[in-house]
Amino acid sequence: MSAAAELAGTTTAYFRDLQRRLCAAFEVFEPSCRFEARAWSKPEGHRLQGGGESRVMRGTVFEKVGVNVSHVWGVLEPRSRAQVAGAEESDGRFLACGISLVAHLTNPYVPAVHLNLRYLATSRAWFGGGSDLTPTFPFDEDTEEFHEALRRACEAFRPGAYAQFKAWCDRYFYLPHRGEPRGVGGIFFDELMSEDPTAELAFVKSVGEAFLEVYPRIVARRRDTPYDEAARERLLWKRGRYVEFNLVYDRGTRFGFSTDADPEAYLMSLPPLVRW
Repeated sequence: MSAAAELAGTTTAYFRDLQRRLCAAFEVFEPSCRFEARAWSKPEGHRLQGGGESRVMRGTVFEKVGVNVSHVWGVLEPRSRAQVAGAEESDGRFLACGISLVAHLTNPYVPAVHLNLRYLATSRAWFGGGSDLTPTFPFDEDTEEFHEALRRACEAFRPGAYAQFKAWCDRYFYLPHRGEPRGVGGIFFDELMSEDPTAELAFVKSVGEAFLEVYPRIVARRRDTPYDEAARERLLWKRGRYVEFNLVYDRGTRFGFSTDADPEAYLMSLPPLVRW
């Protein structure tokens, strides 16, 4: 087994455990609903091998939340190789694993949220990911608590990392055609790797743990906030911005298309109801 494949296996094991714990934390808010799991894979001989498991729950607090894990390898189409670092040099061969979470809440005062952590190897290998908060009605308390949890994870990895990854997030989660940010930010990072990936893997794990610690607290704080139809309508319009970003700019969506992975998995981020 190559070093990249071994690291992917170790990382995938953590992602599967994190998926289990995230789903359990969210099910606490939904006494009568549970995540539905669906495994996916491609047939033998397909250019993409491996697969993943998608877990989606539709409840009363979480209108739609998905937590997906994948571990795949194969060959990228020639037209897609320029989008992935090192893919030209590897003749399109790659392996990747990741966890992706998107939550859309029924109550307009509970912020939508995104988490993605991934490992990818071509002729090079690296970790990437991030997490951001997208409220319809921002509360300073929620924003500050979310950022503080991520700040602690970043600063334990490297002094100054939080400021760097926060600024990267602000640039990345921005809709240039609208001239506005997607939400109140978080962190974003990519192509993190050193000769010894132990520190990078530990950082990715710390981001996952920080998210698991902070986001359920925000949900608990806001889920019972009274709202009216005007607030709900504003939520649906805000979701329109979310859809525009994920279909036009999001790297994970483009990567899913380029690998011919499971469309239900890489389009899991789309909300069930939306307005433009």
